[in-house]
Amino acid sequence: MDKKDAYLKRINYQGIPKCDFETLHALQCMHLQIVPYENIDIVQGIPLSLKIEDLYEKIVTRRRGGYCFELNALFSWLLRGIGFNVVNYMARFLKDEPEIPMRRHRVMVVSCKEGDFLCDVGVGLVVPRRPLPFVHGKVDRQNGEKYIIEKDNFLGNVLYEWRNDTWRELYAFTVEPQLEQDFIAISYYCENHPESIFKAQEMVHIFTKTGRKSVAGKEVRLYENGSVDVLTPTSLAAYHDLLQLHFGIVL
Repeated sequence: MDKKDAYLKRINYQGIPKCDFETLHALQCMHLQIVPYENIDIVQGIPLSLKIEDLYEKIVTRRRGGYCFELNALFSWLLRGIGFNVVNYMARFLKDEPEIPMRRHRVMVVSCKEGDFLCDVGVGLVVPRRPLPFVHGKVDRQNGEKYIIEKDNFLGNVLYEWRNDTWRELYAFTVEPQLEQDFIAISYYCENHPESIFKAQEMVHIFTKTGRKSVAGKEVRLYENGSVDVLTPTSLAAYHDLLQLHFGIVL
């Protein structure tokens, strides 16, 4: 089995992938439900590598997750291997920020016969599960949520989510294509700077078909059908058991 097929097996994709929206949609949805967003290595002080061979070993072979610079890098590699045209961009994560933050997020625009689509499998929050048409002013409704991309003279392309009866900024990016090496420095900052939010506590997130699961600190929260169950482990071993049971993470 070659590496591309092993990656497809990792996210439970069956069939022959094509360069169309149906395939892209399925790949993104399944990725979000199988591969967790997680920053555990950063919190534990384990150095990250953004080399594709190292990301493949971590995410596919060891069945771990990662954060945006890891997950979106390997997902881009998979899409290109299938035949999609992929352009990567640096983004500013704007949600709940009091002022414009630095660029510390990675996104991609993927082209197929149906058009261009914004794709992202590297956010540990409620985000679009399916690719969004890269069209300004078009509302996209999915899973009871609403999203729209608007143009801003400074921020470039701003992704908004409908939250609390108003449009709120999620993240923004300008269309300056990035090379893989362009993400190394900012990922190093996120991994090592003492003020980085990624060092503060473990953040783990994965979607389910009808909800999502997340970790805040050592508390595991299960969101299903509008309700939430909170699991508080009483020991480190119990926490590790919950990580394996709900996120497939074996430390």
